Amino acid sequence: MNVVGNSALHMLLAQAAVLHLDRHSILHPAAPQAGHIEWLYWFIFWILLAVFVLMIGAFSRAAGKTRVAVSHPLPVMEKDEIADRRAGWGVGLATGITVITLFVVLVFSVITGKRVEGLTSKDPVTIQITGHQWWWEVTYPNPQADQTVTTANEIHVPVGTPVVVLTSSKDVIHSFWAPNITGKRDLLPGYSSAFWFEIEKPGIYHGQCAEFCGLQHAHMGFSIVAEPVDEFKAWEQQQLKIAAEPSTSEAVRGREVFLTHACLMCHTIRGTDAGSRLGPDLTHVASRNMIAAETLPNTAGALAGWIVDPQRIKPGTAMSPNPLAPDDLQAVVAYLQSLH
Repeated sequence: MNVVGNSALHMLLAQAAVLHLDRHSILHPAAPQAGHIEWLYWFIFWILLAVFVLMIGAFSRAAGKTRVAVSHPLPVMEKDEIADRRAGWGVGLATGITVITLFVVLVFSVITGKRVEGLTSKDPVTIQITGHQWWWEVTYPNPQADQTVTTANEIHVPVGTPVVVLTSSKDVIHSFWAPNITGKRDLLPGYSSAFWFEIEKPGIYHGQCAEFCGLQHAHMGFSIVAEPVDEFKAWEQQQLKIAAEPSTSEAVRGREVFLTHACLMCHTIRGTDAGSRLGPDLTHVASRNMIAAETLPNTAGALAGWIVDPQRIKPGTAMSPNPLAPDDLQAVVAYLQSLH
């Protein structure tokens, strides 16, 4: 079946798949940092629930109180003075309880923040996250340039190992938020910051830009793949390799098309003449689960649709349409799918 003709179907399947991801769930923490945040959430939740119940009880009591029967009615002025005095005591007591409660919440919020920030290690995994409109550049820096891993939108980390994330932005303010892992972290243009986390449970955890950054802010997602240390090292070693040589004639044709069209003006494929850094590194694009910053699944149909008309999928994205001939498009897709 023609991949272009099926691109619309794959887009629908992609949207359905994204809806089933565990997108934002602080109630299912996979890291100690998220666990501290969850504890604070429940602490505030139970306070607010108690306030809600008390308020509903007070309103219900007032609504059900139709009249007051007394054997010796008091003078109007005296009744007003007693009511005012009681109301004053009630307001004062409520104000005092509110101030104390807010102070307690403030104290526990500060304690939680320090616990979230308290992780350190002498031998962490270091990751540089750079925000772009609208995708995430992920780099694992190394003093040896040929040992530096560069990928996009999919962050692999070893389970049970401290990770330090260095952040920056190339254009506007972005916010890195993986609720299962830790709190939100702003990425500011011209300013670098860092934070730590350590994931306890293997799995794939979704993240999202949490600061409005333009038209496609909602389609600027990422995933964190937490895996055992040996699997992480195997992935890292695979990512260090240059692009695999095409194994079929169609893939060979696809590489030729890629290197003679606009593709090489924006993307890098190590081991070829494509070396631009404007867009994501595609050296191992076939190893990723999703493309277009978690917008589409990494399938032939979705990939073809993204290549031909990315503006229809993510209006405003920096990638321009590529009106390739059907045979050339099929070949480019075959080549990109060979890049594991």
